[in-house]
Amino acid sequence: MVKGTGLHGDGGTRQSVTRACVRRVRTIGRFLLLAFTPWLAIAFFLVEAHAETKGGAREKSVAITFDDLPHANAGEDGTDHPSTESIEAANARILAALKAHKAPAIGFVVESKVRAVGPRAKNILKDWTGPRLTLGNHTFSHADTNTLDIAGIKREIVDGEKTTRQVLKAAGKDLRFLRFPYNHTGDTEEKQKAIAALAAKHGYTIAASTIDTSDYVFDRAYERALAENDTEAAHRIRTAYLMHTQQQIAYYAGLNEQALGYEPPAIMLLHVNRLNADAMKAILSLFEESGYGFITLEKALADAAYRRPLSHATKYGPMWGYRWAKDRNMQVDGSLEREPPEWIVTYGE
Repeated sequence: MVKGTGLHGDGGTRQSVTRACVRRVRTIGRFLLLAFTPWLAIAFFLVEAHAETKGGAREKSVAITFDDLPHANAGEDGTDHPSTESIEAANARILAALKAHKAPAIGFVVESKVRAVGPRAKNILKDWTGPRLTLGNHTFSHADTNTLDIAGIKREIVDGEKTTRQVLKAAGKDLRFLRFPYNHTGDTEEKQKAIAALAAKHGYTIAASTIDTSDYVFDRAYERALAENDTEAAHRIRTAYLMHTQQQIAYYAGLNEQALGYEPPAIMLLHVNRLNADAMKAILSLFEESGYGFITLEKALADAAYRRPLSHATKYGPMWGYRWAKDRNMQVDGSLEREPPEWIVTYGE
């Protein structure tokens, strides 16, 4: 999609002119009502104010978040580890796209990946502390909380913040947000409460997420195409990924509205990888063309939907729309959510 078409181009001007005309008609109507039927005018004003508040109180917004900094494939067993130069380049392209679209973002750091990258990793993280940017804790080793006791989870949190807290402190910022690997926040009600209490004790807000694109599935296929110098396949994969992303944005907006009765600020879950580095500008344009504005994670989490503690415990890591629906005993047909195309999955295996 090309920014500058549709409502971003001449259509936006036409809409402004139309709105101006409507305002003039409303002004004339108000004057006539006030002059001849004062009580009817008051009723008109009340109804109109309610309609305008209802229609304009909530603008669509999204917070952009990235997991697995400095790079999702750094230090992964059984993979060709990306070079430090390619990791630096991927982060630079993502940050450049965010800057171009004036989009705030947060990057969640895995301490073991910082160590796998080496001394230059700290400089990469420093670039994530500029204007509209910050960092969060994604634990030490990306371990699954379902397999750990509370003491083990505490070690993952505390050991996971060492470099991140240091980098943020040097930038005059605080380490405030924590996201657990796989979004596993407790597989039993007792463990979920204990994890929430542990995070709060260490000064963290647990980061939610509402839009998932399974970008890692597409990235596996993308990395294979690039390794084989198959530019045609890489283009097809990137195009399929953007189509899937557009579908997921729409799907989760509908899911969240179904669960809550309104669409809260969305929180996009992405990973730092080569696919997102190459597709980031297009992803941000998708949001813009769908009417979304970009906000910080802090602002998104201030919405009432996120302030209410989750009551449904699960061993899985569903997006928050499914959790909200479960907490409210709502039936959701999860089969309506699109999975990555089978050819993408097969190609990446």
